[in-house]
Amino acid sequence: MEAGASYQRFPKVKVRELKDDYLKFELRDTDASVANALRRVMIAEVPTIAIDLVEIEVNSSVLNDEFIAHRLGLIPLTSERAMSMRFSRDCDACDGDGQCEFCSVEFHLRAKCMTDQTLDVTSKDLISSDHTVVPVDFSDALGGDDSSEQKGITIVKLRRGQELRLRAIARKGIGKDHAKWSPAATVTFMYEPEIHINEDLMETLSLEQRQSWVESSPTKVFEMDPNTEQVVVIDPEAYTYDDEVIKKAEAMGKPGLVEIYAKEDSFIFTVESTGAIKSSQLVVNAIEVLKQKLDAVRLSEDTVEADDQFGELGAHMRGG
Repeated sequence: MEAGASYQRFPKVKVRELKDDYLKFELRDTDASVANALRRVMIAEVPTIAIDLVEIEVNSSVLNDEFIAHRLGLIPLTSERAMSMRFSRDCDACDGDGQCEFCSVEFHLRAKCMTDQTLDVTSKDLISSDHTVVPVDFSDALGGDDSSEQKGITIVKLRRGQELRLRAIARKGIGKDHAKWSPAATVTFMYEPEIHINEDLMETLSLEQRQSWVESSPTKVFEMDPNTEQVVVIDPEAYTYDDEVIKKAEAMGKPGLVEIYAKEDSFIFTVESTGAIKSSQLVVNAIEVLKQKLDAVRLSEDTVEADDQFGELGAHMRGG
């Protein structure tokens, strides 16, 4: 290898579809290790805010205290300020108690049923001490009409005379510690497929054989052009690497009719957010977290501590 040779790559990102809770983008000029690292960080290491401590004052509902506390923890909270908050274990303002304005947000809930009609206690009944951290509102996503009442996420139902009063503390955390802190509902990626049809072999097939071959694909990847009667690729990304069309070609005595490769430096990501943060912000935060983790390896001066935390990777990146 030549002295000073570099294998540095410059990945490129192209956004295909963007919504508040959904993002589809291409990641090119990198390898599977980087793509998978980004996926795992999005799922487990991007911080959000979730209810972590519940103090029940009164609970005469049919659900026990632990059940309600668990349901409260799984309610997604808007977490735009999570990256700037402190982890409660690292907060010096409250000595790790986790109940100060720098590392926590306080919620209160007071509900009592006074009529014969069942009272739904929902996430919209939670009163926050910080207007920037509130339960996620899914009313826009549901697309209900103006006449429909959007009540939020149901916590418990109360009958006449039943009451629920509680205080809850929400803290910053990551999905690696508990799933309630994961900002991602789904994060997947696939290799971008490259499909080549052997036109010469295809010409030797009858119209019925071509149609049969097109229909052998479980997903709609190919189509018969009604004008030219040629088989064309209409959606290569619908291919699921099932090899059915390859097996069909071999069964027809036409091996090599189609060649399908996975581009090893091109990936298509699909990201769905829980609503705690926008899908676009989820990707940006994940890249920032990944950069911080790599900097911790590259810049660590305490080699023993680095080796304990990162093993051979830390020594390798320091040139050891």
